[in-house]
Amino acid sequence: MITMPAKRPSVPLSRERIIEAALHIADSQGLRRLTMRRLGDALEVEAMAIYHHLPRGKEALMDALAEHVTAVHVEPGPTWQETAKAWCRAGRELLREHPGVLALALTKPPKGATAVAVREQTEQLAEAGLDNAAEAVRALRAFVFGSVAVEVQQSGWADPEVDQWVRRDERADMDFERGLDALLKGLQT
Repeated sequence: MITMPAKRPSVPLSRERIIEAALHIADSQGLRRLTMRRLGDALEVEAMAIYHHLPRGKEALMDALAEHVTAVHVEPGPTWQETAKAWCRAGRELLREHPGVLALALTKPPKGATAVAVREQTEQLAEAGLDNAAEAVRALRAFVFGSVAVEVQQSGWADPEVDQWVRRDERADMDFERGLDALLKGLQT
């Protein structure tokens, strides 16, 4: 009886490598096409090898992907407004880089590094003098997620009829900054 040797990846398997490969699949083919078998093929390993790094399997993978695109950290600015702008811009960029996992970012509750980042943002804004920092963080996160959702929708990313989707849109950038300024003014009062 001839046995086939196990697949051996050219690069050792790691949690980071798994997440990067999963992000690539989700962004290029959509989240529905992300299966453990397809991910194993992309990593040149048996799908079961992934469970060593993500024991809860696909659920752990989905949590890790959501965390990857929502755990944003920035240095505090001179004012709470500058800090909030930095958080929002960084969060937007990270979400725009990975439209394939936007749905996870919108639906998964903040856990792990994301929960730490939300606490950090709240503390930074409170320390800079913003009253009701926790409410402000919820409003800022909702604004960023909503803005990115509209951008992805209008970009053609999910449209099978579109060959090339628009990653950068100057109008979207202007709309984002205008909306962010308006939200920050509202939070001041």
